[in-house]
Amino acid sequence: MAASSSGKPVPVFSSPKRFDFSSNYASRISLTLDQFKYCTDALRFLKDKLQIPHRIEQEFARLQANRVRPSEMARSCTVALDAVNLTKNRYKDVIPFDKNRVVLDPCKDYRSSARGYINASFIKTSDSENLSRFIATQGPLPHTYEDFWEMVIQYHCPVIVMLTRLVDNYKILKCGDYFQSEDGPRDFGNICLVTKWTRTTNTLLEFRLLEVKYKESAEPPLSVLHILYPEWPDHGVPRDTNAVREILKRTYHVPPSLGPILVHCSAGIGRTGTYCTIHNTIQRILVGDLSALDLANTIIIFRSQRIGMVQTKEQYFFCYKAIIDELENLISEFNHGS
Repeated sequence: MAASSSGKPVPVFSSPKRFDFSSNYASRISLTLDQFKYCTDALRFLKDKLQIPHRIEQEFARLQANRVRPSEMARSCTVALDAVNLTKNRYKDVIPFDKNRVVLDPCKDYRSSARGYINASFIKTSDSENLSRFIATQGPLPHTYEDFWEMVIQYHCPVIVMLTRLVDNYKILKCGDYFQSEDGPRDFGNICLVTKWTRTTNTLLEFRLLEVKYKESAEPPLSVLHILYPEWPDHGVPRDTNAVREILKRTYHVPPSLGPILVHCSAGIGRTGTYCTIHNTIQRILVGDLSALDLANTIIIFRSQRIGMVQTKEQYFFCYKAIIDELENLISEFNHGS
């Protein structure tokens, strides 16, 4: 990790498609004067709005009233509903739309009718080069592990944000173990996975640097930062916003040009949609796009790309709380550093 003239650590690039994720790098977001103003204006607006919680409740109620109907899903998710692909879906009612589904190419499925299917969706609010793009996906199933890593390699995903335990408190399987390989290399068909280091933070985040590659390929392996937050309950919210904001800080400096950030929970909509909303909103505020303060509109956009993003009223309020906490933190650090 290199240091800037101010002594602060800065990320190091080893090639256009690689990013140096050192195990001891604690990222900070340092504001410019313009960004300080954007954050101050946004914070004032959001805190005022939080003082009128029934308005936020009404926003979420309107979102729920306009959910996609089953008949619309049948027309819009034909590849996911093809008989050859049904077993690849963890939940039969959480499937990607045809228009923005992730397509595996070349398709390793011997059944051509599968059409490169994986239960995953591209998520974005704009084509801006300053904003992270996302892939929202379900927790992989054992028979889709190879598909999952195929997707990571194909789309050069530099970060995986995992927002679920493998098994919840009721002993229900929420996600397959597709990522642990501390005992040595792990194979998924033609793909090999190696863990380079692991680290757990005070906020109970588990970081892993993974290297993944095709076994026969002469290309160097793809380095992927895997961030696991196991303490975020299904359909609920964390007790505080610290861990979620730590994930944001850790991923903020990853150039969007590297590839989309892959985010998943179990279904890939509730906790996944909540994180994507928080991350996207903060990024847009920092580039001066204060239309980001309309969280309901952001979620409308996300739900047009994957059904049910941000599932519960509690998760919707948590978006506001996390964004406000992060803005307060950024402003405080700016004031103490100036």
